[in-house]
Amino acid sequence: MDDSTVLVLTDPTDPLLAMLEALPEGTRIAAGNRVEAFADAAPEADVILNWTGSRELLRQVWGMAPRVRWIHSRSAGLDELLFPELAESAVPLTNARGVFSEILGEFAIAAVVFFAKGLRRMVRSQEAGVWDQFDTVEVAGQTMGVIGMGDIGKAVARRAEAMGMRVMGLGRADGPQRKRDLLAQSDYVVLSAPLTPETRGIIGEAELRAMKPEAVLINVGRGPLVDEAALIAALRERRIGGAALDVFNQEPLPAGHPYFALDNLLLSAHSADHTPDWQQRAMQLFLDNFERYRKGEPLRNIVDKRRGY
Repeated sequence: MDDSTVLVLTDPTDPLLAMLEALPEGTRIAAGNRVEAFADAAPEADVILNWTGSRELLRQVWGMAPRVRWIHSRSAGLDELLFPELAESAVPLTNARGVFSEILGEFAIAAVVFFAKGLRRMVRSQEAGVWDQFDTVEVAGQTMGVIGMGDIGKAVARRAEAMGMRVMGLGRADGPQRKRDLLAQSDYVVLSAPLTPETRGIIGEAELRAMKPEAVLINVGRGPLVDEAALIAALRERRIGGAALDVFNQEPLPAGHPYFALDNLLLSAHSADHTPDWQQRAMQLFLDNFERYRKGEPLRNIVDKRRGY
């Protein structure tokens, strides 16, 4: 393939841009977080790497780049990125699916252990200088329900099974009865589904009431999978055992948000997948895919744009 022009939607001072020096000699790179940065390069561009750009910036740059043949997103979730013109086009879109799955699987298990072993109580007692003996829960033999059996859901399930847990999975082909059974039987319910019109609010008032009173909800998918008001009420009234959240409707959470005051909630500031090298991993996936693109080989992680994942 002839030399490529790559438009990178990001802060032009981002140090991760140095990794793009590994692209083949002759590759032209234009980086910026304002549409003006792409005025010269866009007409000839064949690749767009959306690193930290907004939907609106991507939409504007897309309109300036009629020769684009491939778009890659650093994020695995695409609910805040897709727009109709892109969704309806024949241009392939790839994402970072799989890069963060193992890390998020570890967070889900950490949340299980946090609640099963009463780690918040242990820390508080230690800080208070109190010798506080209490019973904990054995994880082996308990049931984990996983809603969304993609890469993340499978990573969670593997770890749960390794700990002796029974795993129930819910995929897009499963019906309402499977969902009801999963909620009724699970000691831990993990949300790892993408955000689509079908999954928005998949856990609401009725679903929370269907869960066991000691069950824990763990969300590593997207914030709007859960009806936030319903979850806050369920936690305040202690109708479920607790929740662990890495994703939220609004990020960052505003000061004074009710979540901060709940002692049966484990809150991660959307950093469960932030290992020291998470961005390098994401960039390496793009570099690997670029080599496939250059050679005319099938790209990894092609997204079904109409479904949104």
